[in-house]
Amino acid sequence: MAFDVALDGVLMLSDHSTIDDAVAQARRYEDCGFARVSMGEVTGWNVVPVLTAIARETEDIGISNDVFAPPARSPAMLAQTALTLHEASDGRYRLGLGPSSPALVERWHSGEFDPALRRTRETIDVVRAVYEGGKVEYHGEVFDMGGMSYDRQVPDDPPAIDLATLGPTAVEMTGRFADGWVPQLFTADGLRDRLGDLERGAEMGDRAVDDVRVAPIVRTFAHEDGDHARSMARQMVAFLIGAYGPFYGNSVADQGYPDAVEEIRAAWEEKDTAAMAAALPDEALEAFAAAGTPEEVREHYREIAAVEGVDAVRCGFVAGMSQDDKEGTMAALSEL
Repeated sequence: MAFDVALDGVLMLSDHSTIDDAVAQARRYEDCGFARVSMGEVTGWNVVPVLTAIARETEDIGISNDVFAPPARSPAMLAQTALTLHEASDGRYRLGLGPSSPALVERWHSGEFDPALRRTRETIDVVRAVYEGGKVEYHGEVFDMGGMSYDRQVPDDPPAIDLATLGPTAVEMTGRFADGWVPQLFTADGLRDRLGDLERGAEMGDRAVDDVRVAPIVRTFAHEDGDHARSMARQMVAFLIGAYGPFYGNSVADQGYPDAVEEIRAAWEEKDTAAMAAALPDEALEAFAAAGTPEEVREHYREIAAVEGVDAVRCGFVAGMSQDDKEGTMAALSEL
């Protein structure tokens, strides 16, 4: 099975004690031939300075964020940020947006989560209005603004907009309005099903679905001791399902694992991480993560890459991996 799509990398910023360390990891991705590097923003660093540092200290690798939550920044500020990072990276930046989660929006940013999808849609509208230059006038259900304009020249090729979405309606919206889709915790069959929603959305927007860059994140750990890699990945996947808001768990349940999701969530209520990991079936771990020997990991990547419509596979490391583990995993993927 061939691997003929791009290979992206994810920075786990919680693994890095300094911004210089994060930049060094981005350089390793570039040296290994990865097409893009991205990172999340939750309650740690503001990632804009980190992205800027990476842009200034690399030459060719694309940079992205996975993702900004619109309640954390106004749509106009998101547009300003995107255009500034476009300038800093010589056009290598893609803006990542997503509805986020109730916990992050309400308990960290002190906002209201709903209407999450409408807010995301209107954020895209406003960012694109800024991209068009001139005076911005926008009167939506969530945002009502006008009378001011971006006071710098807008480039002819402003940053693409990627969305991190999961459910059918959200992915349909992605196909209709965004330039890229960054899903996570999907099996190969789950991706195929959801790509139908992406295609339907593109048709509704009179767009070509081939123009939407699809880059699923796959939690990855390649190690000669495959059982060790699977054990660590099991903890990570179970934590994502149980602790990262309702949407990952709902998506995994819809892909055929409702009983496991229910058990993992019950264990999370007790903060019993060992029980969470134990509740994840071997079959689910194999389907949702690339963990095992180097060849087993490469085979998983080939399976995801073979899904029609996938343009890149995004390597997300597993919590607790050492730097040697990461470099070994990157070396294994470089043989694809």
